[in-house]
Amino acid sequence: MRTLDSLAPPVAAKIRFVLSDIDDTITTEGRLTAAAYLALERLTAAGITVIPITGRPAGWCDHIARMWPVYGVVGENGAFYYRYDHLAHKMLGHYWASPDHLASSRKRLDALAGSILQAVPGCALASDQAYRQADLAIDFCEDVEPLPEADVRQIVALFEAAGAHAKVSSIHVNGWFGDYDKLSMTRTLFAREFDMRLEDHLDEILFIGDSPNDAPMFGFFPLSVGVANVKSQLHRMTATPGFVTPSPGGAGFVEMTDHVLSARRD
Repeated sequence: MRTLDSLAPPVAAKIRFVLSDIDDTITTEGRLTAAAYLALERLTAAGITVIPITGRPAGWCDHIARMWPVYGVVGENGAFYYRYDHLAHKMLGHYWASPDHLASSRKRLDALAGSILQAVPGCALASDQAYRQADLAIDFCEDVEPLPEADVRQIVALFEAAGAHAKVSSIHVNGWFGDYDKLSMTRTLFAREFDMRLEDHLDEILFIGDSPNDAPMFGFFPLSVGVANVKSQLHRMTATPGFVTPSPGGAGFVEMTDHVLSARRD
């Protein structure tokens, strides 16, 4: 990983889209700082399309699409995307799965939740689980005492033994039944909303994140940035970002914003 300042200004100046994880990337220790929110405003005001790509639930994503200065949001690790049409006062979006598939998966995940909670003492359902539609989120350090790495691996193994996909974020293990991830739904969003193939615009898109469930994005986008706390997650990751900010969390997101906007002014 190279330092953020090695992202050349002529390259940074071409960026038209910023895709970003939320937890521990835009937020800092679970909080959205004024500086990080202002960075979202500044990017949007500069004509850059901002799209959070998150593992957070549908309920949160409805709020984010409506209230934040963003174009839309990919949620639950790629289960769907939402975009709010402010002129029509209508929520638009797309789900990977049919309503019947979601209902069937929900029953399987609810049954799996009990066995995971029993098998791994100290873990818990994520506090936002009630607002999820497509996945099961097991908390290993957000609202519980941090679990050892072996326990995190056991949670992943239990999901996979049941035939589910499992991804580790900085706070949760998310599991779901379905062949999708953050990258696949990002492809769908760009095709449906912008009539664009990601491969044709890699010099215009920057992704920033911090955790293992961001690995598909880090591996695909040449202009990928990790906030500094990504260094604590490298042992869990299959792909790493090309660049890294000096600071963690929201402060790192602000540093990325400053770098991109400064390049545009030069």
